Amino acid sequence: MPLAKSPQAQGSSAAEPRPRIRPRPRIRPPRGRHALRAAGLLGSALLLLAVLALSLAVGAKQLTLAEAWQGLTDSGSAAYTVVHQMRLPRTLLGLLVGTALGLAGGVMQALTRNPLADPGLLGINAGAAAAVATAISFLGVTTFAGWVWFAFAGAAAVSVLVYAVGGGRGATPARLALAGAALNATLTAYVSAVMLLDTVSLDKMRFWTVGSLATAQPDTVAKVAPFVAAGLLLALALARPLNALALGDDAARALGTRPQLIRAGAIAAVTLLCGAATAACGPIVFVGLMVPHLVRALTGPDLRWMLPYCAILAPVLMLGADVVGRVLARPGELQVGIVTTVLGGPLFLYFVRQRKAAQA
Repeated sequence: MPLAKSPQAQGSSAAEPRPRIRPRPRIRPPRGRHALRAAGLLGSALLLLAVLALSLAVGAKQLTLAEAWQGLTDSGSAAYTVVHQMRLPRTLLGLLVGTALGLAGGVMQALTRNPLADPGLLGINAGAAAAVATAISFLGVTTFAGWVWFAFAGAAAVSVLVYAVGGGRGATPARLALAGAALNATLTAYVSAVMLLDTVSLDKMRFWTVGSLATAQPDTVAKVAPFVAAGLLLALALARPLNALALGDDAARALGTRPQLIRAGAIAAVTLLCGAATAACGPIVFVGLMVPHLVRALTGPDLRWMLPYCAILAPVLMLGADVVGRVLARPGELQVGIVTTVLGGPLFLYFVRQRKAAQA
């Protein structure tokens, strides 16, 4: 028979203290990192203000910063007409378009999980260009105020089509990228055919397809601003859900998000931002690629910091390229799309080489 334990033994066993389980400490990012990011954001805003001032002062008629400020605030000054009729609409449009392209690039790279992705990957630029070519060649639209709506409608239609072809509710980043690339190639070929077969379309579109801020008008800024504002708010609202989506669909669902709804919202944000920018200035490339890639080196992959940085630094690049184009070809100018291509091409090759080296 097994020996029964004595009452003393039972009491001593019951009196033994249980091991105390300590809760795991919450891992929080160091406060210094947040302060550094906030300081960098403030510095970026100051840099943007400086570029805005240069955009108002530099041009065919050179103005000092004091003259530019006087022309901006004093209706009786000699520079008032130059600043308000030419420089101010151009500067505001560059600010809006740069913000739109930078945010669209950041959202696109997060959506496709590809740091080399560009807003044109989904064919949005090509969709806007195809709609403009159709409006000019077949419908007789001859003014920017007329074709801007066609451009935006084309961008929206292509975004919906890419989402449907990519699988709808079952869409994955790879499917979206492949569907966008296929539609982009098809629509680009269509635009080239229309321009070659219709000389009127060629004359109207060859300046627009290069990408330029020179045709900016106050009504253009007024029409583009609501779409950019809506896209900006939607993109910033999606920052946290897109962070969760970067962990994978299963992890995102575990964190309480809906991956398909997030992807649909991201496509809607890119449509609003990139579609409006393309409609206003033409298909300007590499801004949506360069800025998010460079910002990621400063902020890391956290979109809650990355997207605000993109919204500030992308207009710096856009307006800076526009100012460089005015200075290099004075008294004429180089279109901003040409300058961003010259700057972006070598950087893109550098990024690709770095990525290959990291994967080797």
